[in-house]
Amino acid sequence: MTTTGKKRLEVRAAVPSDVRGIQRLIARAYPGMPNYSLATIRGQINNFPNGCFVALYDSKVVGYCATMRVSKAMAFARHDWEEITANGFGTRHSAAGEWLYGYEMAVDPKLRGLRIGQRLYDERKELAEELDLHGIVIAGRMPGYARAKRRAGSPRDYLEKVVSGKLRDQVISFQLKNQFEPLGVLENYLPEDKQSDGHAAHLVWRNPYVDPDEAPEMRVPRGVESVRLATCQLQARAVQDFDEFVRNIEYFVDVAADYRSDFIIFPELFTLPLLSFETKKLSPMEAIDKLTNYTPRLTKELGRMALEYNINIIGGSHPTRAEDGDIQNIAYVALRDGSIHTQEKIHPTPNEAFWWNIKGGDSLDVIQTDCGPIGVLICYDSEFPELARRLVDQGARIIFVPFCTDSRLGYMRVRYCAQARAIENQCYVVMSGNVGNLPNVDNMDIQYAQSAILTPCDLPFARDGIAAESTENVETLTMADVNLADLSWARAEGTVRNLRDRRFDLYHIDWDSTPDHSHAPSGGPVPAGGHNSPGGG
Repeated sequence: MTTTGKKRLEVRAAVPSDVRGIQRLIARAYPGMPNYSLATIRGQINNFPNGCFVALYDSKVVGYCATMRVSKAMAFARHDWEEITANGFGTRHSAAGEWLYGYEMAVDPKLRGLRIGQRLYDERKELAEELDLHGIVIAGRMPGYARAKRRAGSPRDYLEKVVSGKLRDQVISFQLKNQFEPLGVLENYLPEDKQSDGHAAHLVWRNPYVDPDEAPEMRVPRGVESVRLATCQLQARAVQDFDEFVRNIEYFVDVAADYRSDFIIFPELFTLPLLSFETKKLSPMEAIDKLTNYTPRLTKELGRMALEYNINIIGGSHPTRAEDGDIQNIAYVALRDGSIHTQEKIHPTPNEAFWWNIKGGDSLDVIQTDCGPIGVLICYDSEFPELARRLVDQGARIIFVPFCTDSRLGYMRVRYCAQARAIENQCYVVMSGNVGNLPNVDNMDIQYAQSAILTPCDLPFARDGIAAESTENVETLTMADVNLADLSWARAEGTVRNLRDRRFDLYHIDWDSTPDHSHAPSGGPVPAGGHNSPGGG
């Protein structure tokens, strides 16, 4: 008689849903060291999904390792952890790299007898063999060094004694047992690692199936990972009620779905027409309060349309009252799997802050979709390069920019910045704006927009960095097919390689997950243009 049962121990590729479990594991494995943020772990997985593995015991994450592909020059040069890992996000992964670089390994200290570390290293070796890579390079911790420093001497002396068997180090000895060879010591590799006195052993495992002298040059396959994008340049028009507004939106969702688009984006504040059927003149604050009442109905309808039409909808933005009573400008993203996600505007414009008392959000993360991770930057947010860089570090390959601008000047601010974000982050940027006017609705007296789908500027892309664009100030739906695989090529082999070539020895971005809102900008004096001007961008 045979019986079957659930596997208690499983090793598999890490996925975004493992992120919280990985974070808890890191806290258990390294209690005295700073932990990763959820965004950082998300970036590690998204930037090289094939190179991150988890071990699960009774469905609990008990082991994790992260790797990326890098060039020989990068792997063997002197470096520190922050520089080579892009501050932990793994953004310097290159699809053309001929070496695997391991930069994270964690095992639950209570389960070390199950050889979880060994299993994870076996996965790394199998991956290197499958990809015909030269081998694996790591910077191994030396947790015994700080304790033995007086009698062992320098970090190099300590490493030599461990290699010769005179001393034992739980990590280095394990690496040597796994056929890793020492290259030397990376001093001040990770200052936070007090047990290693900040240093690390530079180690290499060479793939026995690849001739190091004759291995072919790694090239990024010019594959096809096609995504169809649609941007709606929406005409502001008076409506009789909420249902008529929904019908106007659903028309464009239907058309985009008929063309088998994967995404459709609507403009910032695309719900302002809901104020057109108010019977009395409202003050700016009364108008915003009115709009916030529609939030539950709006999200319900967006979710329904996403499911029925099998399309991912970036619902522009809509003023929403948060749980703490503040009003925020929030983009609602309805995915075709039925889930609803949000992204608040980080930087309200002076007009939004003064007339509507809109507060800026403090969370910016990618949204996982069936076409990979995406990001949303609402209008003015696109003018702050740090925000787009944070999204791309987390793995975003498409950034959506819903906007609302009254003048060509305001529009050009958003447009030029959106193009810059596409170039400097080697990603696609999709813009969607309002056109027309609503005479009785503040902030909708005049509008200027030319929606566009923007690309990096390199050989695989559109010659002017514009995959498609709308005619100015005309309601329309603009579509284009983009190839996400071209981004991998550009980042690895492009004429310029902005993400890889950042100088982490000089600068990096730190995100404060617990900001002090007392320093946030307030509404300030009356903005130029008065309350009838959105001041977008």
